[in-house]
Amino acid sequence: MSRDIYVVAEQRDGEIAKVAFELIGEATKLAADLEQKVVGILIGDHIKDKAQSLIDAGADSVVVIEDKMLAEYVTEPYTKAVTAVIKECDPEIILFGATSIGRDLAPRVASRVHTGLTADCTKLDIDVWKAKPEDEGQKLLFMTRPAFGGNIMATILCKHYRPQMATVRPGVMKKLIVDHTRTGEIKELKVNFEPSDMNVVIREVVKEKHKKVDITEAKVLISGGRGIGSPEFYTTLQEVADILGGEISSSRANVDAGWIARERQVGQTGKTVRPELYMACGISGAIQHVAGMEGSDCVIAINKNDTAAIFDVSDLGVVGDVKVIIPKLIDALKKYKTSQL
Repeated sequence: MSRDIYVVAEQRDGEIAKVAFELIGEATKLAADLEQKVVGILIGDHIKDKAQSLIDAGADSVVVIEDKMLAEYVTEPYTKAVTAVIKECDPEIILFGATSIGRDLAPRVASRVHTGLTADCTKLDIDVWKAKPEDEGQKLLFMTRPAFGGNIMATILCKHYRPQMATVRPGVMKKLIVDHTRTGEIKELKVNFEPSDMNVVIREVVKEKHKKVDITEAKVLISGGRGIGSPEFYTTLQEVADILGGEISSSRANVDAGWIARERQVGQTGKTVRPELYMACGISGAIQHVAGMEGSDCVIAINKNDTAAIFDVSDLGVVGDVKVIIPKLIDALKKYKTSQL
């Protein structure tokens, strides 16, 4: 009988991705509803020493698969590894991060084990599904994701096949506080890899010299919407971000207009962020955008429309033209910083 919630803990160069800890945090909530356990899946080469960090983050146990073929991510060996875990352990649910690796790996695993997959989820719940009102019902994973370009939210169920599988966007879920006193079982699973499993040859791994900043990691985000008027105003917003030690981001409209790179987009069709401070400049507050930033600790909105929807989710709202207010804010911040020296 299928049981427990498994989280595929993505790692690169031996460092576990932040989304893995976020998924473990969410899995503990789901597992409590099902009265089941959370199990991490850690795949790589010489990676076992990182397993305890998953237990510290909330996992009850960790399954480790190590092999030199797994040193770098390659689709086929990793698919074989996760499939082996499913066949050996029969999980009820498996969660992947909706990263470039997770989006490549999860559908191939789903096809291999003949089950469904809901991609790019922004919400997960355990609830009772009944085929008929008089039925006793069964607890299923309710997987919610944007659909039709982010205009609606669709909740999807996998009623008849196991495991129930989902990829979840980084930054959506909240990781637990690390507890170094936690204990759990770390077990190795041996998988018989064949030379034919390596269906591509990695000639060279070339890393970027300048690491791109992921807005999901930023503690401060200064975000511009259509109301900033032109792409050049992002230079001004960048000045605010530099003073506050943050990054700039954007609504979808400006990305579609080519004013800023897509990796800076916040919203249902962009990235979900949880900074300590989110400043929405000239953003109206469409539901698609709000869904990507409403988890921020503090939201400050600047908009000349006093009925803009963004004010409904803001801790502080300023009614006015961002092109007038932001330069004044920069002057004030500079004066304040100078006074602190």
